[in-house]
Amino acid sequence: MERSKATAIGFSAVALWSLLALFTVASSPVPPLLLNALTFAIGGGVGLIWVIATGGLAQLKSVPLSAYAFGTLGLFGYHFLYFTALRMAPAAEAGLICYLWPLFIVLFSGLLPGETLRAGHIAGALLAFAGAALIVAGGIGTVSGALTGYGVAFLAALTWAGYSLGSRRLKSVPTAAVAVTCLMTALLSIAAHLALETTAWPVGPLGWLAVLGLGLGPVGLAFYTWDVGVKSGDIQLLGTASYAAPLLSTLVLVVAGMAAGSVTLAFAAVLITGGAALAARAGTRVTRPKAG
Repeated sequence: MERSKATAIGFSAVALWSLLALFTVASSPVPPLLLNALTFAIGGGVGLIWVIATGGLAQLKSVPLSAYAFGTLGLFGYHFLYFTALRMAPAAEAGLICYLWPLFIVLFSGLLPGETLRAGHIAGALLAFAGAALIVAGGIGTVSGALTGYGVAFLAALTWAGYSLGSRRLKSVPTAAVAVTCLMTALLSIAAHLALETTAWPVGPLGWLAVLGLGLGPVGLAFYTWDVGVKSGDIQLLGTASYAAPLLSTLVLVVAGMAAGSVTLAFAAVLITGGAALAARAGTRVTRPKAG
């Protein structure tokens, strides 16, 4: 596949993830683990149908069990924490903290062998954490459970960053494997739900449509297109584009009337997105070797 085409496909994941918070809020009161199970069953089921239809079933046999386990734990862990955070704290604010993951990817990748942590990385981190601090300060004493929810959102960001960085070693794993990890995540989630949660189904047609939307888009198609993009496209360009997700996600919530717009929220969004973009810009500066 051409690099430019793969990059364009990867961009669609960023657009789909901007709807994650909206659909999550609309799916209330479904508990996090059950929501994990429902949405990943949809995303994995549709993906498996696609794999069979395209004759890619044989590819799945060559995938190591360790790769399936890694993908399952990453998908399960991040989305359980994400859905929990949005149940415990205001959606727009918790969503912004969850979207610190692009910044963490840039920062932590700078500590890997052969990479360099530059001043721009540190400056970007300070800006982004200033934005997160604004959100947390606004939640003190105003929303029950908000601070705990913000902490869960922070853990979600760390989890997705770790999953994304670890995936760099799995470039040879075919995109078809995502269907299996989605289904395994669904099975793990339903088992955990039955053991730990009280069942609560979506309310009315809108709630069920939100669950369906999650499974088809942000918790479905997005994983497949992102996998194509990061493996065959311009990874630096895709990484930079992902910093638009917090702004898009917050804007969607405000427009839909599920979050109240405010100067503080807008300023926090700019700080987090701007800090991540600054870190990304520092990460794309490559020192060229001297000639001769």
